[in-house]
Amino acid sequence: MQKNIHFIRKKHIRSGIDGPNVLLTAGVHGDEYEPMLTALDLVKELPRNLTNGSVTIVTTVNESAYSASTRYGSDGLDLARICPGNLQGTVSEIAAAQISSLIREADYFVDMHTGGLMYDIAPLAGYMLHPSSDILKKQWQMALAYDLPIIWGTDYRPNGRTLSVARDAGVPAIYLEYGGGSGIRWEVVRAYKDGFLNLLKSLGMIDQPVESQPMEKCYWVEDHRTNSGYLQGKMPAPADGIFISEIKLGEIVQKGQRWGKIVDPFNGNSVDVLADISGLAFLKRVIVKVKKGDALGGILPVEKPGIKVVYDNGKVRSSS
Repeated sequence: MQKNIHFIRKKHIRSGIDGPNVLLTAGVHGDEYEPMLTALDLVKELPRNLTNGSVTIVTTVNESAYSASTRYGSDGLDLARICPGNLQGTVSEIAAAQISSLIREADYFVDMHTGGLMYDIAPLAGYMLHPSSDILKKQWQMALAYDLPIIWGTDYRPNGRTLSVARDAGVPAIYLEYGGGSGIRWEVVRAYKDGFLNLLKSLGMIDQPVESQPMEKCYWVEDHRTNSGYLQGKMPAPADGIFISEIKLGEIVQKGQRWGKIVDPFNGNSVDVLADISGLAFLKRVIVKVKKGDALGGILPVEKPGIKVVYDNGKVRSSS
């Protein structure tokens, strides 16, 4: 006997005129709330603005993760690591299978995230470095439409992601990261909402002028190295203890600069944490209790806007 399947809730907004179908998702992780609020706002606003094409919005992809207020579903699985999922599997696997099906049906895909309760992240639009130059160029334009200060292209080979489903289906896709920690940051909601509307303008789906962002404003990095986009592997903690950060997101740091320290609450000893490369601080841990190996932060190897830094075949090159 087949188990009862709970279908993810989606809103399909149609203009009534042929055009692209854009998929927008939030709530892949249950502790990332600003994307959910953005999605709800857009569900209300888009019907009166969309002039052609359609938009599919999922406000909470993994409802069991939201219920638990964590990155993981009630089955302990991270939906962002198990795509394309399994309709006969656990709750997260079923949700992954359903969202994967929607991704394959889309013409463009945007997946909204934050740092959750664990991290604070400087505003960025990211994408996989797709082997197809045509799809890659479309992803560049999608990322630019969001007018966020950081654009980050990473290794296309990791599987299990929503973006790897899009990669395999030939669907241009980007993801967004901004903020994190406790509370609601309304600037994240505004940036994500304005960026999505501008994306639709750039696709000709809203009949209004596009707000163009010059590359001169962007910190842009394309990193072809293996697992270059894996946040949880960056700057591992050298010890257990209480992490005290000493940098600000968006700050330019130098290799060897003190990033912070870890204090042992039992004996008072501390261990310095040093920046592992020079560049732009874009990721910072905000939950202060850490275990050895936990990611404490991330640095992008770019020190000024207007230059695209590319890591490829072990070499670094820049272009203005």
